[in-house]
Formats: sequence, structure tokens, C-alpha cells
Amino acid sequence: MRFVSRAAAFAAVLGTFGGMISTVHAQQTSSVPDAPAPQSATPLTDMSGPITPGIGASANSGPSGQNQVPSSSSDQGVQPAAPAAHDQIQSTPPDMPSAQELGTILHMNVTYVEVPVTVKDSKGKLVSGLTWRDFRVFENGTYEPLKEFFVDPFPLSMAFVIDQSVTSDVMQRVNDSLGAIQGALTPYDEIAIFSYSNGAQERTGFTGAQSSRVPAVLALTKETGREEMVPYNSGPMAGCNVHVNGNCADPNLQPGRSTGSGPFITIPKEIHTLNDAILAAAKELSTRPQGRRRIIYVVSDGKESGSKASFRDVVRYLQTNNIAVWGTLVGDSARWGEGYISRFHMPFQMYDNMLVKYTSLTGGSLDSAKGLNGLEKSYAEIAEQARVQYTLVYASHESIYDSKFRSIDVRVERPGLEVTAKRGYYPSAEEVQ
Repeated sequence: MRFVSRAAAFAAVLGTFGGMISTVHAQQTSSVPDAPAPQSATPLTDMSGPITPGIGASANSGPSGQNQVPSSSSDQGVQPAAPAAHDQIQSTPPDMPSAQELGTILHMNVTYVEVPVTVKDSKGKLVSGLTWRDFRVFENGTYEPLKEFFVDPFPLSMAFVIDQSVTSDVMQRVNDSLGAIQGALTPYDEIAIFSYSNGAQERTGFTGAQSSRVPAVLALTKETGREEMVPYNSGPMAGCNVHVNGNCADPNLQPGRSTGSGPFITIPKEIHTLNDAILAAAKELSTRPQGRRRIIYVVSDGKESGSKASFRDVVRYLQTNNIAVWGTLVGDSARWGEGYISRFHMPFQMYDNMLVKYTSLTGGSLDSAKGLNGLEKSYAEIAEQARVQYTLVYASHESIYDSKFRSIDVRVERPGLEVTAKRGYYPSAEEVQ
């Protein structure tokens, strides 16, 4: 057995422990990486986004064909791709954006004219089954070939106008019949309600014809009408027999005679603002979209007095915006014989029946009704006739820059038939988008 001294053993242990410490220090020192090399600033052309400066829009590549996310070549171990050649020729055409993407509006001049036509036989019944070969259209005396022909029914945009200046007995029948107008319309139609006496009033704008709003508005539109009185301006009966809002119509008969004295009493004029009511309805109708039949349906005695708008200006507005006036006569104008005489105007007198002129010039139709049953039937007939008209479309030969009136003459190559169409039109300055 070999004996080792204590000093020698202690020296051997220290040598072994020192070797272990040096080994661990070497391992720790080798695991620490070098500091990263400084990176250069990212160029502007390598910025990611929908549009790259100098090249335009690109999905995933930049101007040099490399990835949009900047990376160091030393980390990935690859060299950056070579820049593309500047003389490269584009092989595919670019995608042209649409007009909606650019936010532009295309304008085009349209010379097509739409003419709704109603054809009846000698008994007043609607005639169906006609084709485009049966019609001939003339504008300013020149034959115009048809470009389009429709027999399908159109949805209606109806402005319903109620005359509240009629007498109380007539107004009562009109009030009782108002509920039937909704039954004459379909769910595809729309209606706006107007009334007039001394000025036009819009009761409601356009709403669905079968909505619950319509009967509620019609119920609020009912009025009592005016009392039919025979004023005297001389004699013992010339007292204050005409009252307005509970007061005497002539202030000379009131206590104090604020406007002077004199034996002569001026009879107050009746006010029937038919022109203003039709114009107000036409302005609302002019905003309705294309593809709908624009009509104004008036229930009135046709009298006109006191309107601010003239008959000529209202007719021009109707003919410019392709609006037809239809109507049902009530009161004196609906009586046999008297209704025909009321169409003639006496000098220095109010117009007794202006409604017949509106319908004949705009291509509408006029009906007469006396009792409640006649009014309800008239509503259904008028709505049916306006919906199932023949629609003729032709291209006008006149210049688009001519704003003069253009007459229209529609003929049917069959005997014994009555053709109803508008007499003409004014070209509209409305731009078609």
C-alpha cells in the first residue's frame, strides 16, 4: 500500500477543481453571441402599402422584386435580387376602372319620347289586343317609326287632389267616397294627397297605396264645403246675407262702416284655386323615378278663380315632366247638358270647367259622377285606364337644343276607335345620368 502525504493530496484536489472552473467559464463565454451589425435606413421605395412610389399598385412585391418586409442579407444568408431592367415592356394592358370607381357621371343626349295612349270603342270600353303595327305617330307632322312598344301595366304614382270649395251637399258625397280610392290601387302603386279651396295644401307626400297611413290622412282631409247662397246687392233682401267666418262679407254693413258708406254692396268672388293645386301636385310628381306612370287625379267641379299660377304655365310644366291629369267631375259640371255648357268661358266671369282642358292637353281622361256609387266606380275605372295604357316610344327628329313645343298626333289604323293621347310636349332639360 502506497501512502501519500496530506500536502500532496490537497494540491491534487485544488488542481482538479481549478480545471473544472476554467472549463465552465470557457463554455459560458462561447455561448454569448456577437453584437448585431448596424443596419442601414430602410429606403422609401421599400415601404409597404397599396401603392409603391415609382411602380404603382402591387400585391406582394416591391420595385426590385423582393419582399416588402425589409430584412438583413446577413441574417438570411441570401443576396438581394438584382434590380429590374428599366427598358422592360408591359405585356398586359392595365385594368380600366369603371365610372363609379372614378366618381364621374356620363351624360348622354336622349331623343326617345314616351307616349301613353288609351284606345276606346264607340261604347267607351277599353280596346285590347292592338299591336305596334296598328299605331302611327306623327311629331310636328312628320311620321316617326316606333322604337319600343309596351302593353304591360305600369305602377302608378298618383297625386290625389280633392276640391273642398264645392257646396256642402257635394262635399258630403265626396267625403263618403274617399275610402274607395285605396281599393282602386295596387300594392305597387303610391299616392300623395292634396286638397284645395283658397290655396293648395299637401296632406301627405308619396306613400304606399295600401299603407295604413292613407285612410288616416283621408279621414283628416274631410271638410264641410261651402254653403250655396244667392247674394243680393240691392232691394230689401240686400242685408248682410253673405257671411265669411261669421262676419258680414261687406264691411259697409257692419257697425262703424270702416271702409266708407254707400248703398251699393260688392258681391264677394268665389275662390277656386284649381291651377295652384295642380301645380303643387305636379311639382311633387316630378321627383318620382322613371318607370312609373305619373298622373294627377282631381275630384272637382272644375271651377277656377283666384289662383296665382296661370293655366298656360301649369300646362307647360305638365307637358315637360310627362304628367297626365285625370279627373272626376262633381256638382254642376256633372249634370247632363250643364256640364257641356260649363266648358265655354264667358267674358269677365270665372272659368266654370277648366278640368276638361287639362285632361285633353295632357292625355288624361275625364269622368262625371253624381251619387256615391258613381264616384266609387269612377275611381276604379280611372285607375284601371291609367295603368293599362299602350306605351309608344319613338325617336324624335328634332334637335335636342330646341325647346319649342312639339305636337304629337297618334292614329290607329282601325275604324270606329277613339284614341286619347297627349297633344304634345316640351323637351325637358333634365340630364340623364
